[in-house]
Formats: sequence, structure tokens, C-alpha cells
Amino acid sequence: MTIREETEQIERMVLSKYASFSDSTMGRDTDDPQCDLRTVYQRDRDRILHCKSFRRLKHKTQVFLSPEGDHYRTRLTHTLEVAQIARTIARALRLNEDLTEAIALGHDLGHTPFGHIGEDTLTDVSGIRFEHCEQSVRVVEKIEKDGKGLNLTKEVRDGILNHRTSGSPGTLEGCIVRYSDKIAYINHDIDDAIRAGILKETDIPKEYSSILGNSTKERLNTLIKGVVDISKDKPYVKMDPDVNLAMTGLRSFMFKNVYTNKTAKSEEEKADRMLRTLYLYYRDNIDKLPKMYIDIINRDEEPKIERAICDYISGMSDTYSINTFRKIYIPMSWDI
Repeated sequence: MTIREETEQIERMVLSKYASFSDSTMGRDTDDPQCDLRTVYQRDRDRILHCKSFRRLKHKTQVFLSPEGDHYRTRLTHTLEVAQIARTIARALRLNEDLTEAIALGHDLGHTPFGHIGEDTLTDVSGIRFEHCEQSVRVVEKIEKDGKGLNLTKEVRDGILNHRTSGSPGTLEGCIVRYSDKIAYINHDIDDAIRAGILKETDIPKEYSSILGNSTKERLNTLIKGVVDISKDKPYVKMDPDVNLAMTGLRSFMFKNVYTNKTAKSEEEKADRMLRTLYLYYRDNIDKLPKMYIDIINRDEEPKIERAICDYISGMSDTYSINTFRKIYIPMSWDI
């Protein structure tokens, strides 16, 4: 018996009957030989962790565009916080922690540079709907490994696709990540907003703080327990109604006071113009795209050119997109 098979047996003994068991996966699009050490979901987690798109998250905006200071969240640190919250909930509910972690680590791989403004820009300029959750799946299926994809299991891809509020994950592990994403970003965005001087802890309305708590630690504890206490040994993952109502209200407060704040969003207009200009440049100079994106155009997909340009630009980090724009449009000193 291999170590993987031993692990699969332990899952059957320890995990809830509602968990997604590694030996019952719906599989991959292309069959892979089984690993002697790792289950299918452990391999998916590792494939995501080692891919280039994951590494680029460290230079992608979470909320504050290119902030001065070392302690503001990036898309990578957001992803890690989502993964840790999700793992805590999965372990408490005796669901599959490896599947949960894989979904969490992959959920934002398709995010554009400069946060959600990049999504809006690409949708507008390309004429095709650009959604980061759909792009994240596209990254792992058709872009990573020079277009070969990571060949992840169907359960991981389903969780990535459905992590948004409007999503409907097919596994309880996917449902955990859907909640954990909101729990993470609401709390770390409050922390970053306080650090930026946009918000004070005392600004949070009492109707929410009286239920959720008056610090990041208290809120995280309340929100996580709000999921665990109501979902333990149940065939669903939900949040306590009162806690969920307070979280939804706090999220609305953040949209009004932080996510649309002039200070936090002061550079978005510039980012929009820059990404729009880059898109139009590559539309008019298709031959300047890297070869793998030319190959995407040559595949049997529609709309070919628009999709390939969106693939390329959305994969850029904030820094790389700025440097690319500078290289194309800003005169450089002669090297004599």
C-alpha cells in the first residue's frame, strides 16, 4: 500500500461523510498516473503553488494601487489569508482540507493588474465580458505551462469558478472558500484602510461591531465560528443568519467608505487609461504579442484576438504592465 492510499484510508476514517474524498474525485480532463505520496487534491495544490500565475500575485493590487509601505495587502497575501481561514473552517468541519486549500490558492489566479478596475477596463475595451473567476479557470486550463494548463481536478476548477458571492460551488469545500474570501477581504481591507488613514476602528457602525467585534481578531473569530457552529455535521456550509447579516452590512459600509474612496482609488483613472492603451496597441500590433498568445489566436476559439490580448494583459503584474507601457510609449535615453 502506498502512502497516498494510506492517506485516502485515513480520510475515510476521519472526515465527515459530507466531505469530498480524494479517492472519489471526478477526475481530470487528461488522466495522470497517480502519485505514490500525494492525493489528487494535494497535487492540485502543489501545481497551483508552483505555477507562474501564482507568483505574479505578489505584484498585483488588492485594494490600494501601488501603495507606499511594506504592510499593505497584495493579491498574494490576500490569497494566503483566504487559504488559512478556509483551512481552519475545513478542519473544524472535518471536510477535505487539501481540496479547500487548492481552491483557495487558485481562486484569484486570473485577476488583472490594478484590481477590479482592470476587469472593467478589459470588458469595456475588448467588448467581451471579463470576469476574474472565469479567467482563473482559463489560466489553469489553457494558459499555464505554455498553453497546456495544469490539468487540475474538476472539483478544484469548480470551486475556483464559483468562489464569488453569486457562485454555487458543487462541493462543501468550495462553499468554504466562497465564505472565506469575503471574511478575509473585509477584515484585511479594514486593516489596510486604517493604516492608510482612511478609516478608524470607531468609524465602523455599532450595529455591525456589536455583533462581529471591535478588532480584526474578534471579527475573524466571530465570522469563522458563525460558519462552523451552524454547519458542523450538516450537508451544507452556511453562516449564522445574524452574523451573515452583519457581515453583509459591513461589506456595504466598506464599499461606500473604502472601495470607492477617492484616496484609495486616486490612481484608478490612470490605470484604466494605461491598460486601455496597452490593449489597443496589441490589437493594432498583434505580432508584438508573445508567441504563446499568438498560438491562442490560432486556436479554434472565438473571439480569438480579443481573448488573447485579454489573456496577456490580465496576466501582467502591476509593475510589468507599467514597465511595458513605459517601454512602448516613453522615450528612453540613448545608450551611447
